Amino acid sequence: MSINHSSPCHPAELEARLRLHRLPETGLRRFRSLLEAFGSASSALSAPGSAWRSLGIPQATIDARRSAEIRDGALAAMAWIERPGQHLLMWDGPGYPALLAEIDDPPPLLFVAGDPALLDRPQLAIVGSRRATPPALDTARAFSRCLAQAGFTITSGLALGIDGAAHRAALEVGGGTIGVLGSGLQKLYPQRHRELAQAMIDSGGALVSEYPLDAGPLPGNFPRRNRIISGLSLGVLVVEASLASGSLITARLAAEQGREVYAIPGSIHHTAAKGCHQLIRDGALLVENVQQIIDSLRGWQHLPPAVVEKPVHPLLALLHAAPQTSENLAHFSDRPLAEVLAQLTELELEGRVSNVAGRWFARAG
Repeated sequence: MSINHSSPCHPAELEARLRLHRLPETGLRRFRSLLEAFGSASSALSAPGSAWRSLGIPQATIDARRSAEIRDGALAAMAWIERPGQHLLMWDGPGYPALLAEIDDPPPLLFVAGDPALLDRPQLAIVGSRRATPPALDTARAFSRCLAQAGFTITSGLALGIDGAAHRAALEVGGGTIGVLGSGLQKLYPQRHRELAQAMIDSGGALVSEYPLDAGPLPGNFPRRNRIISGLSLGVLVVEASLASGSLITARLAAEQGREVYAIPGSIHHTAAKGCHQLIRDGALLVENVQQIIDSLRGWQHLPPAVVEKPVHPLLALLHAAPQTSENLAHFSDRPLAEVLAQLTELELEGRVSNVAGRWFARAG
């Protein structure tokens, strides 16, 4: 039977879909197979267990469909979406983001707090280490600000480190930003970003989750949510990542989805740069400035020109390659140490460099 596309707005069908969505191990493939087999979620819920078993559905899932917990959760979600600024998008309904619908396993339902229209605007994902170094955080901020000013919505995972820096920088320049959660919207994670999340909503951004509103931040949720970050975006920029970073999962999903993958190189001596170097070996575009990203996408996105970048100070060029001591900077730049120290002081006052434990770091942007 074909899916009934006219019924999702009906309250009874909406409740039934929300109940199916809460059942254990019910992703899009199982969700879609139930609708195709029975014609609607309402019919699926009232069908005999034997019909479900014939579709290969586990008995535990069949038993759960009529539980009070499943019903109450669905009713709570219906009440949630009645409030201003809170939305539910269905993969076969209006408003579902077109790019996300193209991936192999788009989420059947998306809960959105904020502006759902933002999900269909040109997006660039910025991801990276949760324990990012100060230079990497500065780089993420600089790229996020410039990309937001160039017309991109900045999408990330609201995690600590690079994600949070990218979201905040987009807000600083009045840009749009989307946070994709690995938990339900009522179980925001990490809690340290509660104020950031609210600022994103208040500024016209959005928070998105495929998980039921009260779903906790289980470890297995985060690799799955990464396909949404990449699926919503035209490309993914990895700022800093070790070989074990979840950001590499996002980047590889992006490549599988036909999205652009960008990586910022770092020092060969720095473990946190090895993930980006591996991505570059795998075919990611090595980027050193925002213009390279915009040039690779402008042809069909009609984005406005980027802000012209100022020439890089010679000492900054050395520091962008790797953190250095004052003595090393004098050696590599072939300048007297006193002159180097004077220039570093000026750059520090301008907010372009910082000194941590005797080494100088470039502050991008």
